[in-house]
Amino acid sequence: PLLNIGEKKLKRAKEEGLINSYYVFNVGDDLELLMVHERGESNPEIHQLAWNTFQEAANKALQLKLYGAGQDLLKNAFSGTVRGLGPGVAEMEIEERKSDPIVVFAADKTSAGSFNLPLFRIFADPMNTAGLVIDPNMAGGFKFEVVDAQEGKKVVLKCPEEMYELIALIGTVERYIVSRVWRARDDLICASGSVTRLSLIAGKYVGKDDPVMIVRAQHGLPAVGEVLAPFMHSYLVAGWMRGSHWGPLMPVGLKDARCTLFDGPPRMVALGFQVADGAIASDDEGKPMITDFFSDPAFALARKEALKYAAMLRRMGEFEPARLSAESMEYTTLPQIIEKLKERFMPI
Repeated sequence: PLLNIGEKKLKRAKEEGLINSYYVFNVGDDLELLMVHERGESNPEIHQLAWNTFQEAANKALQLKLYGAGQDLLKNAFSGTVRGLGPGVAEMEIEERKSDPIVVFAADKTSAGSFNLPLFRIFADPMNTAGLVIDPNMAGGFKFEVVDAQEGKKVVLKCPEEMYELIALIGTVERYIVSRVWRARDDLICASGSVTRLSLIAGKYVGKDDPVMIVRAQHGLPAVGEVLAPFMHSYLVAGWMRGSHWGPLMPVGLKDARCTLFDGPPRMVALGFQVADGAIASDDEGKPMITDFFSDPAFALARKEALKYAAMLRRMGEFEPARLSAESMEYTTLPQIIEKLKERFMPI
């Protein structure tokens, strides 16, 4: 019923001319709204549409007594944008190319920094992206915008010249988050990701960030196959149970995009589509043509690795490094436990 609400709201918006096309899906317990329109980034009407849709879906979830209904909606009042209100937002304003393949990634039970590693590999690692070596249109490299989620600042670093500095920052995945990537020679926008940190907004644990990311491909950018190559193997991300543990990322198709084991393992989907004449390319019946990339058997190895890593980490129970660092645990309920013991500590 929650997907039906999203479908109903966006269908009406398309009929009214607010958006050109859309696709509604879910990853885990997150409702995802993919919209293509011509109103630019941070448009209040588009953000209002998304907010109203999430609010209506949350109210329906409350009626059904679903656990954690609306927990990612941190504020009640809409102020022109959903940024800072809880939902993860990735927007990209493009000038449509002759062919514009796009891949949208969405994840559950993990944080915005979980895209740092694949974005680095896609746009800066020649061992992943052959085009960095053999495509002259990519020879100039790419520029990365990195957000400091704690200080509320950002910096732009260019690769390959500043590759080491970039890794020094984005290796700290809970603080420094890649928000955008441009092609260096002409500032063509290549990737845009959400950087919302729910705990930093709310000041406490209210659910993990569940990030989203948009990546353009081909024609002087990494090929679709190069965009997907980092996900051949699993890797560890912050989140999982109670947002308090390191867990293996599992790339899955939409039918398997639900979190179960220890509220996971953290899941990610990748949906591919073409933008044609300002809309998602559709079939003869008007249905958007969406490719569910991670449903492919080529990602079976990553899923197998994820289960192996999950078993190893859970054998450690609540001991670091299976559990996040003390700094990250500040926003969970752990400080309440420590506070109860505070008066019992004595000088050594």
